[in-house]
Amino acid sequence: MKIKINIDLKLGRVIKHFILADLFLLAGWGLVQPIFSVYVVDNVEGATLVTVGIAAAIYWILKSILQLPGANFLDKTEGESDDFKALILSLFLGAMAAFSYVLISQPWHLYLVEVLHAIAFALYVPAWSAIFSRHVDKNRVSFDWSLDSTVAGLSAGVSGFLGGVIAAEFGFSGVFILAGALSLVSAFVLLLMPEMIFPKKTVREGLVKGRAPASINK
Repeated sequence: MKIKINIDLKLGRVIKHFILADLFLLAGWGLVQPIFSVYVVDNVEGATLVTVGIAAAIYWILKSILQLPGANFLDKTEGESDDFKALILSLFLGAMAAFSYVLISQPWHLYLVEVLHAIAFALYVPAWSAIFSRHVDKNRVSFDWSLDSTVAGLSAGVSGFLGGVIAAEFGFSGVFILAGALSLVSAFVLLLMPEMIFPKKTVREGLVKGRAPASINK
């Protein structure tokens, strides 16, 4: 008995770029996840696991609060230019947050970086989701979203392993620098689509709402 699996991976140009951008961004932050707690405890003066917990709380609570008014503003603004600009800004802020980990030496430094980290992803999630939702391939909505989730999960899983290896071989700084660089690569992938900066107005009918790509950082 033969089981044939045939998956059509033909995607629209916008969807391809956005999934690729998501891959680079989440791969970068996936590098940070396995070594973050160890780095903070070992390199931040007076830091304990409680410090790590406070940093995580700052990120998740602030990001969760800020993305709602941000999403509301983007929804009320006509066209996609605002979404695209917010998206690019978020990726540069994310890169700055990753690079900044190299410089922290006090708990309050860490907390400030987590504020920047939260602002970056509070912009990224609604902006990315808004544009992606408008450009999902007709009759393949579930597949497009699932493909992004699959790519995000695989990239985070592989980079999680590599993060530990890189930290062991080259030190923590190498991990943070690479994470920041991958965030910039993500921005570059989107900037390869110049027509997205000042696009034509799009029809809003049939948008997929309330959906966001799954990842450990979103």
